[in-house]
Amino acid sequence: MIRCLLKIKLSYLKEGFGSVALNGAERLSYFWKNPYICQFVRVWVGQSKTENNMKKILLLAISGFFLAMVSCNGAGNSNRKSKDGLQGEVNISGAFALYPMTLLWAEEFQEANPGVTVNVSGGGAGKGMTDALNNMVDFGMISREIKPAEVEMGAWFIAVARDAVVPTINPENPLYPEVQKRGMTREQLYKIFVTREISKWNQVYPDAAGMPDADINVYTRSDACGAAETFAEYFGKHQEDLQGTGVNGDPGMANAVVKDVYGIGYNNLGFGYDLESRKPVEGLGILPLDIDSNGILDAGESFYATVDDLSNAIKDNVYPAPPARNLYFACKGVPGNPAAKAFLEYILSKGQALTEMGGYVALPASVLDAQLQKLGGVPEAESAAAGIAGAAE
Repeated sequence: MIRCLLKIKLSYLKEGFGSVALNGAERLSYFWKNPYICQFVRVWVGQSKTENNMKKILLLAISGFFLAMVSCNGAGNSNRKSKDGLQGEVNISGAFALYPMTLLWAEEFQEANPGVTVNVSGGGAGKGMTDALNNMVDFGMISREIKPAEVEMGAWFIAVARDAVVPTINPENPLYPEVQKRGMTREQLYKIFVTREISKWNQVYPDAAGMPDADINVYTRSDACGAAETFAEYFGKHQEDLQGTGVNGDPGMANAVVKDVYGIGYNNLGFGYDLESRKPVEGLGILPLDIDSNGILDAGESFYATVDDLSNAIKDNVYPAPPARNLYFACKGVPGNPAAKAFLEYILSKGQALTEMGGYVALPASVLDAQLQKLGGVPEAESAAAGIAGAAE
């Protein structure tokens, strides 16, 4: 039951409804069309026999759940009250990479703490850091390494999960079967995304016959974001060094490549894979990395069939970092809001159990211990060093 509810939540986010307001009719229409809703209702009522009965049950059973879902975005839960226990409000904004996972954490945390409201909004890592440093939110979601200049401005940060950025390609591209056999080296991707020395698809594998003499349509992110910065770091560069047509957000990037047979881009892990099937999103191909640059995708480099295979490669430090990375919450100084601190403590303990379902990677035990110590007031330099050491294990 819980898994089904979380899948509904994730599909709701993937459709882009987590950041827009829908009227009642639009909400209900979305739910009736959502296959996970149907699955949930069947499980709950023991296989409803007719669509009409399902819709009647849906009307009664799901409406309250949907209100709870949208409440995580700051709508519908402003009157949440509890006479006993933890109370307060936690406001969070920032990286698309952490947005789905943070909403799942918020749902479970609010169920256990009905006196707390957790409001989550996206906008990119740049917005999250700006909001955090200006005390507009309790936490900014950051999907890149924290910059020294940000620390000097008072940024306090803590790792909450791991994931990766993956290059993407359209599986209808005639080159796709060859890509699945060979992958692409860092040098090839550098020449595509940074220098544009490789500008046509038949230049990728010059020795392969029948490759399309078509332009490589490169897509990059137009918003200041951790995905672009992390992907650029793979080449020793920064986001502004990446070439291509700018698109906003993870959904926009995925959609651009899905619609363009000759397109190439990159996405956060949770937007490159379908978390129900655990396979790449329909119409989107994950572009394998030829890590040892030997021109062949060896067995030890072939771990892209499912999000679980790739997550294990990240966990085992086989997939390179970057573009694998830690994901952070940042704020202006050590959090003083009791509800915000309790939310962090939950994320670093029970909340880690949700990471796999959400398409993320749990932090290693050594890193978790370091982050909990940091939350308890361990000096910045000491805890940061411990975290870095743990991540390298």
